[in-house]
Amino acid sequence: MLVKKSSKTIKGNQHLRASLTECGWGATRKKDGFLKRKYYSIAARRGKKKALFAVGHKILVASYFILRNLEPYKEPADRSKEMKQKQIESLKRRILDLESSIA
Repeated sequence: MLVKKSSKTIKGNQHLRASLTECGWGATRKKDGFLKRKYYSIAARRGKKKALFAVGHKILVASYFILRNLEPYKEPADRSKEMKQKQIESLKRRILDLESSIA
């Protein structure tokens, strides 16, 4: 039997948590941003508040690696259009294979 665990964040620095939440809100407002896409993909499945915390966590992890490696932040590229086009081509090939096997 599965028991639902609480998703309330009670441990940790309250000020850091509040700051990351505010940064998460700001990141979700940026036009065509990676964190905005991440927020909406998580919010669709888990809800807006959990998605906001997840975006805040992404910001925290990114800032850690920026400070550790002393490199500027590079936002991941949006590959959704490429992946969709690749999927369309694959489905077209499958349809042609099915047509040739029927004929």
